[in-house]
Amino acid sequence: MKLFSWNVNGLRAGLKKGTFMDFIQAEQPDILCLQETKAKPGQAEVDLPEYTEYWNSAERAGYSGTAIFSKVATDSYSQSFHDEIQSKSAWQDDPYGNPLNEGRLQIAEFPNFYLVNVYVPNSKPDLSRLQLREQVWDPALVSQLKLLEQSKPIVICGDFNAAHTEIDLARPKTNTHNAGFTKEERQGITNLINAGFIDTFRQLHPEEQRYTWWSHWAHSRENNVGWRIDYFFISNSLLPKLKSAEIHENFLGSDHCPVSIELEF
Repeated sequence: MKLFSWNVNGLRAGLKKGTFMDFIQAEQPDILCLQETKAKPGQAEVDLPEYTEYWNSAERAGYSGTAIFSKVATDSYSQSFHDEIQSKSAWQDDPYGNPLNEGRLQIAEFPNFYLVNVYVPNSKPDLSRLQLREQVWDPALVSQLKLLEQSKPIVICGDFNAAHTEIDLARPKTNTHNAGFTKEERQGITNLINAGFIDTFRQLHPEEQRYTWWSHWAHSRENNVGWRIDYFFISNSLLPKLKSAEIHENFLGSDHCPVSIELEF
C-alpha cells in the first residue's frame, strides 16, 4: 500500500498547471493526503473516479484545508478531535480565530490502521501562534492519537510546520529562534515520538539531509536551502510493515514536495 502526503499550496493552482495530475499519473498512490488545499469540494475539478474524496475545508475561503483521496474503502471517517479532548482546551482564545474551523484534521479508519492527516498551524513569523501550538494543538493531537491507538495502530502524516532536529534544515544555527525551529515546536515533535510514534523517514534514512519545503526567497529550492517539515509517523507496531519512506523532491507545483511510505500487510 502506497501512501503519499503533499502540501499542495492551493489545489486549484496545481490542477491548472497540470502538476497535480502529472503526480497522480506517475505515482498512482493508494491513499493521498493533501494539506493547504485552499478549496472546498466543487471548487477544484478533480477527475479521479477511482478515488473516494474526503474534504475538510476551512470556513475561510481560499485558506488552509485538508483532503484525503483513497482507493481503499474506509471503515469510518471524522474531522474533529474527540469531544472530551476538544472541550479541555481554549481553542477560541487564539488571536487568529478558532483553528478547529480551519480544516486541519482528518481521521480515516481503514481495516489495519487509523490514518490521521494534519495541517499543523504555523507559529507565524512573530511567533504569535506559538502558544496555541505548544499549549493546545500539540497536546490535543497526542491525546487524540493515544485514544485512537487503543483500537488500532496509527499512521499520521502531513505538514507539521516544524523541523525536528538540526539535520532537518539547511541552516539550523540561524533559525533557532524562528518559527519552524523553536524549542517549543521541536519539543512538540519530540513529545509525539516519546508517545511511541516513529518518524518513518528518519528511521530508514538516519543520516540523510533532505528537505520537503523551500522558501520562495533567494532561489532556495534551486540551491536546496530547505526544511524537512512534512512527515509520516507510524505506531511502533507497524514498523515491521514499513517497506519504504521517501521524499520526492522532483515533483514541482508547490513550495512543498510529496513524501511517502509503503506498508505491506
